[in-house]
Amino acid sequence: MTTSVNRPADTPLAVPPLTDAEELTCDVLVVGGGTAGTMAALTAAEHGANVLLLEKAHVRHSGALAMGMDGVNNAVIPGRAEPDDYVAEITRANDGIVDQSTVRQTATRGFAMVQRLESYGVKFEKDEHGDYAVRQVHRSGSYVLPMPEGKDVKKVLYRQLRRREMRERIRIENRVMPVRVLTSGGRAVGAAGFNTRTGRFVQVRAGAVILATGACGRLGLPASGYLYGTYENPTNAGDGYAMAYHAGAELTGIECFQINPLIKDYNGPACAYVANPFGGYQVNRHGERFVDSDYWSGQMMAEFAAEVASDRGPVYLKLSHLPEESVSALETILHSTERPTRGTFHSGRGHDYRTHDVEMHISEIGLCGGHSASGVRVDDHARTTVPRLYAAGDLACVPHNYMIGAFVFGDLAGADASQYPAYEGELPGEQLREAHELIYRPLRNPDGPPQPQVEYKLRRFVNDYVAPPKSGARLSLALEAFERMRADIAAMGARTAHELMRCAEVTFIRDCAEMAARSSLARTESRWGLYHDRLDHPARDDASWFHHLDLHKSPSGAMEFTARPVAPYLVPVEGFTPVGGLSRSLGEVHAEDVATAGSRDVAPVAALSEAEDSGQGRTPSERYEPSAPAPEQSSARLLELVALADEEPELAALQPYLSDPVPAVRREAVAVLTETLPPGTGSALAAALRDTTAEVRATAAASLRELVETLPPEPELRDGLAAALTEPDPVVRAAALDVLRALRLGDVDLFADALADSDTAVRIEAVRALVSVDAAGELARAADTDPSREVRVAIAKGLATVGAERLADDLPSDTDPAADLIAAALTALLDDPDALVRAAAYGALGTTGCPASLTERAVAALSEQAWQVRAGAATALSVIDPEVAVPALAKALADANADVRKAAVLALTRHRATEEARAALATATSDADADVRAYAARAL
Repeated sequence: MTTSVNRPADTPLAVPPLTDAEELTCDVLVVGGGTAGTMAALTAAEHGANVLLLEKAHVRHSGALAMGMDGVNNAVIPGRAEPDDYVAEITRANDGIVDQSTVRQTATRGFAMVQRLESYGVKFEKDEHGDYAVRQVHRSGSYVLPMPEGKDVKKVLYRQLRRREMRERIRIENRVMPVRVLTSGGRAVGAAGFNTRTGRFVQVRAGAVILATGACGRLGLPASGYLYGTYENPTNAGDGYAMAYHAGAELTGIECFQINPLIKDYNGPACAYVANPFGGYQVNRHGERFVDSDYWSGQMMAEFAAEVASDRGPVYLKLSHLPEESVSALETILHSTERPTRGTFHSGRGHDYRTHDVEMHISEIGLCGGHSASGVRVDDHARTTVPRLYAAGDLACVPHNYMIGAFVFGDLAGADASQYPAYEGELPGEQLREAHELIYRPLRNPDGPPQPQVEYKLRRFVNDYVAPPKSGARLSLALEAFERMRADIAAMGARTAHELMRCAEVTFIRDCAEMAARSSLARTESRWGLYHDRLDHPARDDASWFHHLDLHKSPSGAMEFTARPVAPYLVPVEGFTPVGGLSRSLGEVHAEDVATAGSRDVAPVAALSEAEDSGQGRTPSERYEPSAPAPEQSSARLLELVALADEEPELAALQPYLSDPVPAVRREAVAVLTETLPPGTGSALAAALRDTTAEVRATAAASLRELVETLPPEPELRDGLAAALTEPDPVVRAAALDVLRALRLGDVDLFADALADSDTAVRIEAVRALVSVDAAGELARAADTDPSREVRVAIAKGLATVGAERLADDLPSDTDPAADLIAAALTALLDDPDALVRAAAYGALGTTGCPASLTERAVAALSEQAWQVRAGAATALSVIDPEVAVPALAKALADANADVRKAAVLALTRHRATEEARAALATATSDADADVRAYAARAL
């Protein structure tokens, strides 16, 4: 859909007549091309529907997923977590106000979705044996699945949309922004919007509509004052919230805001989910852990906010205590996949994770179902309360649903919506006229107040009056301000289609701001910690408010509320019992009278209340080597490649570019090969590992790692990767080992040879590869001979993994020679001169078993100078005779280092059958460190 507009730059765009609308028809209309929208489109097409996907930007790089993802927060992997446990966890995190049937969909379908994404080419972290490397970040469950190479998730999804069979079913219209869902006879029949480049009006008739427009990230104003410096994706301005509301759908939990910890002065997450598995944690200025809550929730944010405001603040993400290899790994993830500008920010301040911990603060407020609980009400098939209208992703109220939940509900919506053929009736004329007026009104006043000024003023009111802690008086002032803002918004001026888009977004933000204020005013209690903290109603009131708070637009246009009882739980949760019963209508919620500060006729009275009683992947010489001059034809060749990418070329068509004399062309050819994935891709990428230019080799290495789950383990690929092990570039050798291991294409001899490699990173990959084939002997022989601390630590951890596998297989240690090799190797590592190696060896003994001959050494190690060794020794004592272990561990509970005390508590947990261990754990429940006391309480 392209319409050229030839006009002088200073001439406003003309208002197009309503009769000149472009009409599109489809079975399923998907609004939003991000996480949920992409999956909804794919599933609907797979079910045979003709799909139209509208995206106001470009699907290739739109949505919150555009920059990639560093991990999955809610992966329920069989053997590591149970769906019922996850449902209970989310119920507790949301103070009981959940529809468990929706949460359970994510819990039960999430693993299949992980596997589906993996089949597309999304890469999740796995251990050496190919099992998902799920991490425990919260104290109560292992749900975090890292994606250290997750920067290309959106690219992988776009590649699926552009598959030939999908292109026949899915029509993508980029730069088209819907502003209203069209309804007829009480059901959704399409949408109205416009082209954000040409300004042309667009109307769509559809059998069903799926809203997947993300969170309302541009609600509160960041501390920086920068309109688009939000924690959430700033393109998500609440479009879907407003469209669902005006279509008559119910929204719920809008008073339960999203508030997150972030880096001070930088609107990016502090990434505790990423840092915690590496050993990072949150501390106050005294270096003390302080968070008691078990799950990242409003209660945890309340604790966080209190600590920041106290004399114990500021609050930090502590990383400076970590070894170099951990810091380097974190930098790779946090400065690329998460936020590419993050490294620049720290560098500009002269900060480094090795010398400075990261100061944290609190984000602006927003609305988000996926990270909190504020969204469009949906059932367990993503249906809203308007027939044939669906919502998925951060827009839908499925609490703490995160990325996997967005995919799951996108899939559910696409499957259910696919049953409806395109609407054939007349589109509602009055609704089209209203949408047309909303879009083009700013063109009639081109010199009116510009959108940035109006939006800043609106969001400043949100911060002043709506952000917690909340009060009825401030929320009432907010409603007055938002009502006045209607005139400011009506007066906004625009001259271009892009400015029209921004003006429309301001109307969405105003709608969301009013919903947030009225919902917060309606719920007369405090709940969800910082998310809904009412100063004038400070207590939680389960008797009156163990209900969802739903809002909808009445026929008269007023915002009305209903208190809906929480449905009976599918999974019982201690402390919460849904009472059932009928919903109660609250009607409209009006502002309090706050026009004056008390009575005008009475002197001020002081009344007392009752309460008052970089260069990665290149060698040093290559890093600064000037590139060879490209031929004049290289630009044309690059353009040819871009065009080829949209044609889904076969490998033969790309071969000339893969051997082009210009490195930039070869590198782009590798990128196109990765995106289109024709048969033979694996062997072609393996060949590219031997390219003469480092940048091409690095791109091929990254591509192989990205595609490893989708590449068939063919002999040609194995031969190419084995040949790459002789290349001088260590990046190539490391990547080849990684892929050989993941695809099970290597053997002990091949991997063992790499233990003699000159590069540390390559030898670490060799260790992982040997673990994958249970090569205990080779690992044991290299244990105390490798010159690198990092490799020796990896070997210690690898021996623990191999030993654990043998224990899981019930191999008797007295007849298993490998068990003797493992024990001997770990014993040798206990004498290592490096403290981190000794710590890893003691920690490994806690997995493989600690021989009686080492018991005294483990007890003695609790007095070593290095706290890491003391923590490792405590872990080792978890598997020895409790008569010896428990007294020693009880003494370790007085250690000056909190991590040692935490390790002692976790070790005592394994001995809690004894009265002495329980008594020791009881003393730890009052520890100054939040982790120590929380784990002790859980053990009891």
